[in-house]
Amino acid sequence: MRIEYHNLYTHFILITQNRVQSIAEKNRERIEKYVTGIINNNDSRLYAIYANPEHVHFLTSRSPKISEQLLATIVADSSAKFINENKLTTGLFAWQESASAFSISKSDVDKVCKYILDQPWHHREVTFTEEYAELIKRYQKTLKWQIR
Repeated sequence: MRIEYHNLYTHFILITQNRVQSIAEKNRERIEKYVTGIINNNDSRLYAIYANPEHVHFLTSRSPKISEQLLATIVADSSAKFINENKLTTGLFAWQESASAFSISKSDVDKVCKYILDQPWHHREVTFTEEYAELIKRYQKTLKWQIR
């Protein structure tokens, strides 16, 4: 059955392998633009993105034709290949084998966009470990997590 109308808002977080701070500020925008293109080319829409040194947040409205897992896999595989081919990091770049995907309501889109775009200021006060623990606590109260 075809779905005519949908609002499948998902907040994704990809983490670099071993949480290595490998995304340099000078390459951040280039990586963000590439990820934007990947998302747009997969029948989805990007609302906000921010590439921190060891993790990336992005908010999308996904097509019902693509699952969270498939979109995260496409973004991770394609962006890692792009980063390595263009030598945007020192050494071989890789993402963790797992990512996070949090469903959000339409009423929270603006709030989550602001949160993502405010990452540089947010991380002056909160570490990524603290941030991630809070997100898990908020969105997945029963999930046991472990950052690899």
